[in-house]
Amino acid sequence: MKIAVIGTGYVGLVVGTCFAETGNEVACVDIDAEKIKGLNHGIVPIYEPGLEELIRRNSEEERLRFTTDIKKAIQDATVIFIAVGTPPGEDGSADLQYVLKVAESIGTHMTGYRLVVDKSTVPVGTSRKVAAEIKKHSEHPFDVVSNPEFLKEGTAIEDFMKPDRVVIGADDPRATEIMKELYAPFVRTGKPILVMDPESAELTKYAANAMLATRISFMNEIAQICDKVGANFSRVREGIGTDNRIGYAFLFAGVGYGGSCFPKDVRAIMKTAEDHGHRFEILDAVERVNEKQKVYLVEKIDQHFDKDLKGKHFAIWGLSFKPRTDDMREAPSLTIIQNLLDRGATVTATDPEAIQEAKKILGDRIEYVKRPMDALDGADALVLVTEWSEFRNPDFDAIKKKMRGNVIFDGRNIYPPSKVRKQGFTYYGVGVDKG
Repeated sequence: MKIAVIGTGYVGLVVGTCFAETGNEVACVDIDAEKIKGLNHGIVPIYEPGLEELIRRNSEEERLRFTTDIKKAIQDATVIFIAVGTPPGEDGSADLQYVLKVAESIGTHMTGYRLVVDKSTVPVGTSRKVAAEIKKHSEHPFDVVSNPEFLKEGTAIEDFMKPDRVVIGADDPRATEIMKELYAPFVRTGKPILVMDPESAELTKYAANAMLATRISFMNEIAQICDKVGANFSRVREGIGTDNRIGYAFLFAGVGYGGSCFPKDVRAIMKTAEDHGHRFEILDAVERVNEKQKVYLVEKIDQHFDKDLKGKHFAIWGLSFKPRTDDMREAPSLTIIQNLLDRGATVTATDPEAIQEAKKILGDRIEYVKRPMDALDGADALVLVTEWSEFRNPDFDAIKKKMRGNVIFDGRNIYPPSKVRKQGFTYYGVGVDKG
């Protein structure tokens, strides 16, 4: 099948590359000529495990190409995926100007039937707006379907190639059958293709992320209570996670969620509810808890140092909002670092992939090093923010020799408190300080 993917951001690159991997001819389109030039030379603008290799292989086998020529891509394709950004406005609403601009281009350049697929995360009703925009510029037949993505940064290739489910929001049987054919290679193990109306498909993506965000904020509240009453969060998590009605997924405590999806999607579904006269009170609380959680570790740091951080130096391990990505969007590390700087402290940070992205935001306000141990020189404390595998089993004796102080603030509870304390450190976790 001939496919055009408009937008070469995170979603567009993964979608286009994975469809090429199953034998389709895919053109990935972007208005950024430098980005396209780089992709054609094997330079991938994002870090996602396995993506660079797949792009190289499918480009060499001429199933995948990158272009700025949207007209030719639309005219050549049968299926066109819209995967451009929908940045949030100040009120939480999704900005659809780029989606609708692509819809205008499709209507202007299509030469026959086209199946147009909303892959961007968009508010309820967007597929109807896209259809209306296309119809303004073309008399050719077309269908618009909603096909939300459920990709986790760091495991996006596997998520796409082996999905839990595929959601298709379509009104027309022909569109449904084309989509089923397109996704057939990915659901051979029996995972479902769920066909529903476009509005339900659009809401499904927001609802799923809002539910996961709710679990995170709920567990972070439980962790704070654990600290206050002397309970051990790890034991509490085990106690509720073994309940089949609940399960273990997204029951970790930490420094709050960030990234490109949860913050944006929580606000977007709240705005949708507001636009229809409903206040989503649970998500109001979820967002407030998450913002508070980002400074919870700073409060522990403040308390340990008697509210005097002037002249103190901190080593930060982990900058990206989660492991296996370089994404710094709404990363808890940004809030933590800014609070430390505001209190007169200095910071040296390390991350396996996100240093360049962090520099774009933080500039030269902090020092960056590639090696985790180098961040510890003269540090009064180590602050673990992102649970990269590289940080899980360090040499604590070597850490002690490097540091000026002897305290570890573990924002992800990856170190056994008793082991760390036996090594001579003061240990603070999230909900496990007394464990």
